[in-house]
Amino acid sequence: MPEQTSTAAKIGNIVVWILQIVLAVQFVMNGYALFTDSFVAKFDDIGFGQWFRYFTGVLEIGTAIGLLIPPICGLAALGLAGIMAGAALTELFLVTNGGFDDAMMPLIFMVWALVIAVYRREQIFGALKLVRK
Repeated sequence: MPEQTSTAAKIGNIVVWILQIVLAVQFVMNGYALFTDSFVAKFDDIGFGQWFRYFTGVLEIGTAIGLLIPPICGLAALGLAGIMAGAALTELFLVTNGGFDDAMMPLIFMVWALVIAVYRREQIFGALKLVRK
């Protein structure tokens, strides 16, 4: 019986690593896109200024890289979930032509990141213990 649990845990770990890699690639691309002119109008609608577009791009790329670093991948997933929660709320309430349809993709990415964070909770707790010392 312990061999099955060990095998299941290994398979689960592989699946989560695949999810992390795919999400990391997606957010490197998303973050890079924020440095292009294609999001200027959207961030004008938000009203925080274009600096916020660059800041968001840096956060997305930073958390994407963090997803690939084992000791901090759980924290990176939590950070990405927070960024996506903010994006969903922005689409719902601040963007003039936004709405639930536009908030759907950030919500999906948020849930995806939260699944990773829950699976990587031991890394999160380990990182928090280091901070407390």
